[in-house]
Amino acid sequence: MNGFTKELTDNILPFWINKMQDNTYDGFYGRMDGQNTLDPYANKGAILNARILWTFSAAYRILQRPEYKAMAERAFDYILNHFIDTAYGGAYWELDYKGNPVHTKKQVYVQGFMLYGFSEFYRATGNSQALEQAILFFHLIEKCYDPEAGGYFEAYTREWQPIEDMRLSEKDANEKKTMNTHLHILEPYTNLCRIWKDESLLKAQKRLIRTFKEHILDKETHHLHLFFDEHWRVKSTALSYGHDIEASWLLYEAAEVLGDEPLLEEIKPLSVCIARAAVEGLEPDGSMIYEREGDHKDKERHWWVQAEAVVGLMYAWENTGDHSFKVAAEKVWTYIREQITDPVNGEWIWSRRDDGTVNTRDDKAGFWKCPYHNGRMCLEMIEHFNLK
Repeated sequence: MNGFTKELTDNILPFWINKMQDNTYDGFYGRMDGQNTLDPYANKGAILNARILWTFSAAYRILQRPEYKAMAERAFDYILNHFIDTAYGGAYWELDYKGNPVHTKKQVYVQGFMLYGFSEFYRATGNSQALEQAILFFHLIEKCYDPEAGGYFEAYTREWQPIEDMRLSEKDANEKKTMNTHLHILEPYTNLCRIWKDESLLKAQKRLIRTFKEHILDKETHHLHLFFDEHWRVKSTALSYGHDIEASWLLYEAAEVLGDEPLLEEIKPLSVCIARAAVEGLEPDGSMIYEREGDHKDKERHWWVQAEAVVGLMYAWENTGDHSFKVAAEKVWTYIREQITDPVNGEWIWSRRDDGTVNTRDDKAGFWKCPYHNGRMCLEMIEHFNLK
């Protein structure tokens, strides 16, 4: 397997550098549609901006190209100047194109990605303000912890009061706890553990790993349940192959970075079991489909699922020596290069439908379409597996 550096440096990152910088109102444009038409007046999402910060920080840390540092600094400054709520703390959900808050709810998922971006910017640059912000966001997230049943609540008002609509997106169930938010608290906590070995953080991370094992993971199928009430009663029968394979390696990474050997020995085989469950989503063409609800499979091939499949399958191969995992990863990578990348316009398409047609309805870049999943895949292959 090769070509990851070229894909990252020649296709993914140049798209964001050359096409998505907003030089009129600062920061980055909020949207380019699936037909590659830029909307300079689109609202700007916190998730997009935090993921841009993480991606370019990581790219600079690993590849040391000054243009990546400049992009990371741009994202860092814009977040501090526009997304941070100086009155009540935390980050807003959404701004207008000029940088004014228009949706001020505090989604815990967003706070996690802010922590992820700040911690990586510190790793890349040593910026002390970034570390201060990362620690601040850790303490903020910990205030969202449920001391009675464990886990983290989904969302709050701007003033950190209870909110009726806790959904991350319109397609999500309106429940108080979700797998997705917990997964994206886990990954920034892992990154913060690399630079800040505070006992409160280590304790919280161990507790979070236990939450996955005890509440989120289906002990029989090894798929992840997606939605829960506050008492961890499962509220959905759907499963997500993409989140399964992503969680398989993020859980292992979390335990590994903690340096707790007994915990790592416990989580390592479990992560492989989750990866094996996710393999059910692989198709003969090498791709991984999106999700399943009962007997119905959503066979759309989303960009992010393919990216996470490459990483998760490679970790499963590394942790077992089972060559079939590596073969599967190679097939997904081939599918990505042939069906998902857009070498003409840059970046990746959102997805291909089951019939093979390109989905142009969803964004090329936008609130959810960021350089994070595909950028991280390339960086993991380069840094962790030494595959250039």
